[in-house]
Amino acid sequence: MADEATTSARGGRLPLIAGAVVVIAVIAGVWAWLSAGKESTDDAQVDGHITQLATRVGGTIVKVAVGDNQHVDAGTVVAQLDPRDYQVAVDRARAELADAEAAAAAAGTGVPIAEVSTRSDVHQATGGVEEAQAGIAVADSQVEAAKAQLVSATARVREREATATKAARDVERLRPLVAKEEIPQQQFDAAVAAADASRAAADASRSDVTAGETAIAVAQQRAIQARATAARATASLESTRTAPEQLQATRARASAADARVKQMQAALAQAELNLERTTITAPSAGTVSRKMIEVGQVVQAGQPLMALVSLADVWVVANFKETQLRNVRDGQRVTIEVDGLGGREFDGHVDSVAAATGARFSLLPPENATGNYVKVVQRVPVKIVLEPGQDPDHQLRPGMSVFPTIYTK
Repeated sequence: MADEATTSARGGRLPLIAGAVVVIAVIAGVWAWLSAGKESTDDAQVDGHITQLATRVGGTIVKVAVGDNQHVDAGTVVAQLDPRDYQVAVDRARAELADAEAAAAAAGTGVPIAEVSTRSDVHQATGGVEEAQAGIAVADSQVEAAKAQLVSATARVREREATATKAARDVERLRPLVAKEEIPQQQFDAAVAAADASRAAADASRSDVTAGETAIAVAQQRAIQARATAARATASLESTRTAPEQLQATRARASAADARVKQMQAALAQAELNLERTTITAPSAGTVSRKMIEVGQVVQAGQPLMALVSLADVWVVANFKETQLRNVRDGQRVTIEVDGLGGREFDGHVDSVAAATGARFSLLPPENATGNYVKVVQRVPVKIVLEPGQDPDHQLRPGMSVFPTIYTK
């Protein structure tokens, strides 16, 4: 009887065990069916554009126009630096530009004047050389003419002296004869007169020789002066041959003056830009966060002042295990549960998969070539973009934890 009771009990439990196995199998099948084609992770958070506003110039804060968590539009003034130092720099740059422009105008005017003066000097020097050479030729011809006249006068002197000597000798020969009254007195008087005339003619010829010598001296002096004038004209012409270099130097000074004008224009533009940068504006619409400035604070160029968070454009970065990415593709549908909003779900899609694991972007990336290598499953960031129009009140904040599920099938 005991064996029959045991067998009966066993027979009663077998259906229960079988039923439990069937239920477990059904549950496992349902779970497998529900989880098939999905990949989820809790290592995910909302991300967005966070812009660190910094000043481009240094100075003292004179106005802070926004407060923490205040929404601002693009171009809204958020802070103001003391502009007085930069206004002085602008005024100084303008004055230096005016001075440079005046110098450039003067240098530019000097170029055509130098060109005209150079051409005139070259022409005048060339004409002076030609005139001086002509003067030398004239003076030399005058010297030769005076020498010829002197030769002629010398010949006449010799001729007339010879005639005077002959006439004097005739008088001496006739003097005894007239004393003996062998010749008439008239003949003797005629011989004396002829001798006196010859002597006078000889004396006159000597005056012509003296005049010829004087003429030669004068002509030679003129020739010397003409050669000196030619030498000066030649030197002046040689000097004018450097005029192209001098003109080039004048043009170079004009170019340098123009370059200084451009330099001063750039300096003025930089000064005006620095003055403009004393007014700090929001580059885009967003919410002010982490405001770190107060009125009267002295800031340096590049110093962060506040952060600007754009809540209108947020997305999700989910760090999936590398073993979960086999079937993940761009454009796949995603549901996102937000912890901070009581599990509210948002719809999105996969935008892209990162080009490297998160560890590769860390400060000290792992080096698997070391001897103590231990394999660790890596995580790869996946960017998930929300479908538009789901967060009109901008409740999603960068950094909030979310639970995304990618539907891979």
